[in-house]
Amino acid sequence: MKKLAIIATKGTLDWAYPPYILASTAAALGYEVQIFFTFYGLQLVRKDMSCLKVSPLGNPGMPMKMPFGPKWFRDINWNIPNILQANIPGFESLATALMKQTIANNGVATIPELRELCQEAEVKFLACQMTVELFGFEHSDFIDGIDYVGAASFFEFAGESDICLYI
Repeated sequence: MKKLAIIATKGTLDWAYPPYILASTAAALGYEVQIFFTFYGLQLVRKDMSCLKVSPLGNPGMPMKMPFGPKWFRDINWNIPNILQANIPGFESLATALMKQTIANNGVATIPELRELCQEAEVKFLACQMTVELFGFEHSDFIDGIDYVGAASFFEFAGESDICLYI
């Protein structure tokens, strides 16, 4: 059986998609999959996912298009300078709301849905115990079905994997 090892280090809404999409796809293709969540990636396995936001600040590749209105309005690329993004109160919350609306408009699964799909497909979730302790989290902060391990435990699987991704 082929193996996929993923190291998830990012904790924003947009960076939550790659590990879950890749893991669920690989599991559907018959791969054995493990995701090692470390540092900010731990946000992806917390019970409370309200912390997942989008930060367009310093992300020049992020399109800023409106998910509503007439087509001509939706087609405008709103290039907002970083200086404005950083100084407008609530801009990150606005960007997050617009991204969530874009996701819904396009029928893309939500992060909780993708996470559940991964669990149903028996993707193994590993939380970095050192990072859990570093940030002062409790095991009760996280969803059920997670193993708390050190990096060395993940290396066993990753070293044997056919594909290893750092996200």
